[in-house]
Amino acid sequence: MSVRSGVAPSAEAEPRLRHLQAELARIDLLIQREVLRWQVAGQDPDDRFRGLHISDAEAEALAWRPLGMSWGQLVSLGDEAEEAFGEAYAGAVRQVEALVAESGDEDPPRLVRLASAFELDRFDVDTLLICLAPSLDLRYERLYGYLQDDVTRKRPQINLVLDLLCDPGPERWRKLSHLTGDGPLFRYRFLERLPATGSDHGPLLGQALRVDPALVTWMMGGYQPHAGLASHAVLWQPPEEPDGADALLAAGIWPEMERALALERPLAMDRPLLAFHGVDQASQRAAARLLACKTGRPLLSVDLAAVVGQSTPPLQALRLALRDARLTGAIPYLEGWDECLLDAGGKDTGEAATKTVAGSSPSPELLAELCAFPDWAAVAGHAAWQAAGIDRDRTLLWFDFPAPDYLQRRALWQHYLGGETSEVSGEPQVRTTSEVWGVSSLAGQFALTSGQIRDAVASARDRAAQAGRPLAGKDLYAAARAHSSPYLGSLALKIEPRYSWDDIILPGDQLALLHEIVATVRGRPQVLEEWGVGRKLASSSGVTMLFSGEAGTGKTMAAEIMAAELGLDLYKIDLSTVVSKYIGETEKNLERIFGEAQNSNAILFFDEADAIFGKRSEVRDAHDRYANIEISYLLQRMERYDGVTILATNLRANLDEAFTRRLQFAVDFPFPEEADRRRIWETLFPPGVPREPDLDFDSLARRFKLAGGNIRNILVGAAYLAAADGNAVTMEHLLHGTRRELQKMGRLVSEGELAAR
Repeated sequence: MSVRSGVAPSAEAEPRLRHLQAELARIDLLIQREVLRWQVAGQDPDDRFRGLHISDAEAEALAWRPLGMSWGQLVSLGDEAEEAFGEAYAGAVRQVEALVAESGDEDPPRLVRLASAFELDRFDVDTLLICLAPSLDLRYERLYGYLQDDVTRKRPQINLVLDLLCDPGPERWRKLSHLTGDGPLFRYRFLERLPATGSDHGPLLGQALRVDPALVTWMMGGYQPHAGLASHAVLWQPPEEPDGADALLAAGIWPEMERALALERPLAMDRPLLAFHGVDQASQRAAARLLACKTGRPLLSVDLAAVVGQSTPPLQALRLALRDARLTGAIPYLEGWDECLLDAGGKDTGEAATKTVAGSSPSPELLAELCAFPDWAAVAGHAAWQAAGIDRDRTLLWFDFPAPDYLQRRALWQHYLGGETSEVSGEPQVRTTSEVWGVSSLAGQFALTSGQIRDAVASARDRAAQAGRPLAGKDLYAAARAHSSPYLGSLALKIEPRYSWDDIILPGDQLALLHEIVATVRGRPQVLEEWGVGRKLASSSGVTMLFSGEAGTGKTMAAEIMAAELGLDLYKIDLSTVVSKYIGETEKNLERIFGEAQNSNAILFFDEADAIFGKRSEVRDAHDRYANIEISYLLQRMERYDGVTILATNLRANLDEAFTRRLQFAVDFPFPEEADRRRIWETLFPPGVPREPDLDFDSLARRFKLAGGNIRNILVGAAYLAAADGNAVTMEHLLHGTRRELQKMGRLVSEGELAAR
């Protein structure tokens, strides 16, 4: 009887593979000895029906076999054979130890690193090797089928592991605890227990063990995420020098991080945990990559929100992510941490975690798992959270990533535009929508995050390429609007601007005031941020205004002109549909609108403000008191909104001055006088509509006191009448349209007043 010591490690193989070969050669000896024992015990390997039937003799032998022993353990191979196996096994152990010593402490073999990082003892390592073997050589499948008395059982069962690694008796039962419960091999999903019958139940000893394919890849020198992480984990290798974009994105926070982290600390346990929160996810990623570059470490980015979203429990998702970080020696960067938070009542915050949740925190189990990770780790999300529920020694450092300020936004636009900035930089001398807009204007008008700016530049290039022309300012503005919050349209009506300054007819003072408002909106970044006015004199960068005047006097038109001039989206909200008779519902409706608008960079146009504003009278009951609360809430929310809000009302006299004083601007749209009405008739008449030369706009302006909105309706009706008659617009068409408009307004006029003159 001869003993073969297994396949000797190849001298040409990589050190990690040579060590693995040596370890498997040691396991081979255990398998060889067990096979020989089975043969000596009378188990015939040539029996075609072996394991598929049980004879009377075999049944009797099974009945008399001692507890916890295999067929092989019932026999002895003899002193000479046992001594030969002992010498061969000792030689295999020496070979393994020599390879470990050869590799040194700086770069130990992967199996050694695995055992050290996850506190695996020799039994755990040998169990893992037994389960790993069939993934490297299919002959082990047949050997395991033989030793398990069933050729269909190709994976090692728990019983076989115990047979190979333990002597009968108490030792076997003590080691059984390694293969049950939450031992490290199963806690970190290196192995998975499978019922022998394919069902959910079955004896523990009959459960097969399956090794994680991702671990096999790692043992071979590569990396693939555990199946539970799927495509939501990416291992990033840092370049020799940090990327310029990352340095720019993290410029606002990196000096603070570098001071707090003390990167020269040598001990892993002195390395704190990092908690990133805020809306600028691109800057969070950049800071994590910069940390990896500065420390010369890989970065393992895992989207926890996506992993949890595919029905993986948060604790399991976190364990898998930290497991892979240990395997790869990477700094784990865990995005979507909000999905792991609980509110103050212990419930999942879910989608609400995209906003700060008061008292939110991870479960104690999650926090303990995170704190037990012995290296740098960063979790990132929107919400600031509390670390509570456990005793901990780990330091947590908190870093806020708000939306970039004006100067940062300008630098980001310039960076992502690169060589194309010469075409779009610099402020246009004439501020019209047909001009090429400057980078400073883009940065000032759109409070976008770093990622939104990057995406907007890419989308703008797409637009220009599709049109077959160089990148233009209008492409950048359209892309910036598109990458602002897209959900406001479900709560408000988006209005596409149709008018320019030439279309609105107002007295000079009102027109000048509108231009001043536009200049104020444009100048906010310079005044509030560069000059520092916002630090002491202004609590918000928002611009609030009141448009008052009768229906049709140009309030909506003025809002459209301002939106077109500023390059911003305009959303109209009818306050009469927002106000609710139920206490508290009005505030909820307003909060939804402002919450969604916060990142939309849009102008909010609240029409029918009379529905919520009115003369403040004596408070006679709870509803009177609550009406004032609703008004105050709206004004407070407008003041906190960083964009532009417009309140429009037909009757300013109904508004309490105590409320209107809180608004920055108030523009009165007077009913047009005769000269203004004449200009409105002429300006609104579309140039492409055919008309008779004798149209008397002077007479129409003098005889009919109509606002611009009414005149617009008359012109539209006259155009339809002319199209039906098959000729140009005549004075009769205009007078007929006037009659219909006056009837609609409830004004009675005689036929003589409507006769052509």
